[in-house]
Amino acid sequence: MVNHRGEPEETSLESDCPVCKGGKFVHPLLPSGKPDYSKVVPCRCAFQADGIDRTPSWAPQFNKQKEMTFEKFDWQRVPLEQRENLERAFQLAFEFANSPEGWLVFRGDNGCGKTHLAAAIVNHRYQMKEPAVFIVVPDFLDHLKSTFSPGSETSYDQLFESVKNSPLLVLDDFGKQTTTPWAQEKLFQVINYRYNAKLPTVITTNLEEEEMDNSILARFADPTVSTPFHITAPAYFSGRHSSRKPPRGGQRGW
Repeated sequence: MVNHRGEPEETSLESDCPVCKGGKFVHPLLPSGKPDYSKVVPCRCAFQADGIDRTPSWAPQFNKQKEMTFEKFDWQRVPLEQRENLERAFQLAFEFANSPEGWLVFRGDNGCGKTHLAAAIVNHRYQMKEPAVFIVVPDFLDHLKSTFSPGSETSYDQLFESVKNSPLLVLDDFGKQTTTPWAQEKLFQVINYRYNAKLPTVITTNLEEEEMDNSILARFADPTVSTPFHITAPAYFSGRHSSRKPPRGGQRGW
């Protein structure tokens, strides 16, 4: 690109974006086709275009989970007679990765493989050059609080609306967050918004049914939107059996 004097100018992918003009965020469109100025969502250019990592710049780091792919999922840790449950979980995750639709909720003990499968979905989408966001719930809440700092480069509204409207969102470790009213309110707002909009969402949790807020549980277990699955495989690192009781009605439920 050259300026009015015919001299070359430095350009970047961000400044070249004809949609957001480098701002990284845009207003979504209403059914009428007019912009909804009450909301902001990430522009497509906010995702890297190399097909390796399309995580928005404002999202928490995904470095550790980059190694968690479907190809690297360890089957050897599970005895053959216990492998059927994990194979079904793998199949659900792989199908979701290829065609994200509705919600997929993995429940199970720490180390059972649910985080690996959730991260594998995101990595698979990156390989397909499609956007996805992986967020560890306690980290997300900390990141959200940090936007109130005067030195924050991302505003609260930008981050919160971008997570709510992410094309595909993974909420990992749901239930490990602090139980302050503020944290509960923010999480419910994200979950309720994505539930009503039927946006593709993956959630991992080790909470039992009775440990969940009824309004959250109703959304996680709604068969018209969500596919809940209890992973009963032994913990990944210890090789021990799950201490959780089987869900009522089989593994495809709570």
